[in-house]
Amino acid sequence: MTERLYYTDAYAAHFHATVVDRADGSRRVYLDRTAFYPTSGGQPHDLGRLDGVPVLDVVDEGERIAHVLAEPLAAGQVSGELDWPRRFDHMQQHTGQHLLSAVLADLFGFETISVHFGPASSTLDLEAQAIEPAQLTAAEARANAVVWEQRPVEVTFEEAASARGLRKPSDRAGVIRIISIRDLDRSACGGTHVRNTAEIGPVLIRGVERVRKNVRLEFVCGGRALRRARADRELLATLAAQGSAAPDDLPAILESQRAELKAAAAARREADESLARYRARELYEATTPDADGLRRAVVRDTPGLESVRPLALAFTSLPRTVLVAAVAAPPAVLIATSADSGVDAGARLKAAVATTGGRGGGSPRLAQGSVADAEALGGVVTALTAPSPGGRHVEA
Repeated sequence: MTERLYYTDAYAAHFHATVVDRADGSRRVYLDRTAFYPTSGGQPHDLGRLDGVPVLDVVDEGERIAHVLAEPLAAGQVSGELDWPRRFDHMQQHTGQHLLSAVLADLFGFETISVHFGPASSTLDLEAQAIEPAQLTAAEARANAVVWEQRPVEVTFEEAASARGLRKPSDRAGVIRIISIRDLDRSACGGTHVRNTAEIGPVLIRGVERVRKNVRLEFVCGGRALRRARADRELLATLAAQGSAAPDDLPAILESQRAELKAAAAARREADESLARYRARELYEATTPDADGLRRAVVRDTPGLESVRPLALAFTSLPRTVLVAAVAAPPAVLIATSADSGVDAGARLKAAVATTGGRGGGSPRLAQGSVADAEALGGVVTALTAPSPGGRHVEA
């Protein structure tokens, strides 16, 4: 059994121990005691060194903890050293999570379902349909107020059956480890934590999103919060400099640019539609009706089906018309028909591509599909544009 030093002293960054077992060519080492925290409960494992050999992973195997090393380690006495900045960062994030979970439950009744501690930010999944911006602001303010109060964070070991006041009931039996934030929270937890809330540092809620039927809240604490705030400030300064404005003026500038882009997009659509109507009229006048009275046009080598759609709709707004468009890469085809053409675009396309192993479909007025290669594309276009005797289609 491995004695877990971090259970009673999360600040033990250096320790001495004895190698009791080895595996995988002495690269997987077991000690009689360790300060290295294994990946567990959403918290990542510690890094560091054993007798100068880098520790790459720490694995909880129940009664024992395995240290996965970069090189073989000899038996005997060893000296362990944690990557302290990484450990303390994890302590800040984990204790900050306890604080946020307690505040959210206390203020709004939002219970924490699951937790994930990532390398850049951490998340809480909450049992809630939605969280209003004002609630996020209130939770963040309350959490930081508790930080400033420097409340003790205490570790106790209690019988699960008699432990009272836990924020979330424990499903474990026997003695459990409890982390308490004085007068706020009691939670069963095996992770590493700071000694008082002041050491959590600033708590910053970064965002929120819906995940299935719940809400996921992203947050950072301590040094991460400071670095993130600095990065945000530098980003704002860069954007402001590009606009020759002060950061506080950015919302008004962005709103003005959004309005300009919207107006430009509307003007572009109007111009495209006008051009499409002009080209459609040219195509219409260049065709002659076939024996069925239909005018057919083919557009080849268009850069994409979306780019030809306005022309197709404009052409088939004219009487008794059919337009077929082909894209070479990847091979695709579109067919549009006027309401009085008597041609069901969806059915016609589906039948044409089926003979080549392609696929597609659409409405009676507009349909599109894809085929395997250029040869198949040529056959589909021919099938879709075959006129009745006496007719002539135009290629644009």
